[in-house]
Amino acid sequence: MEGFVNIRLRPWLRRLVTRALAIIPAVLTIILFGERATGELLLLSQVVLSLQLSFAVIPLIHMVSERELMGAFAIRTWVKLLSWIAAGIIVTLNAKLVVEEVVLWVGKEGMAGILARAVAAP
Repeated sequence: MEGFVNIRLRPWLRRLVTRALAIIPAVLTIILFGERATGELLLLSQVVLSLQLSFAVIPLIHMVSERELMGAFAIRTWVKLLSWIAAGIIVTLNAKLVVEEVVLWVGKEGMAGILARAVAAP
């Protein structure tokens, strides 16, 4: 916080402010939609984190594979191979998840289904 937005706060106050801001969406969800919605919110957050994982893993593997960049700390060929296999599995499972969710969304009746079919129509 200090270096990016030039706000200088004591560490305990910074932690209090950032944690208070982070809990607001959960509290609002509980107030507006009830306790049942917290499970759906947790599931949605995990899906979003899962989808973001590819955007962290692929550049990381690419960077640690380059000898010019990492020097003696670059990963070996067998580690690179296993890393790319793991990244491929992550990307494949995420793509499968997205396709399944879109198919369910399009198949639903109501406004969500109508909008999805309208967007998908050529």
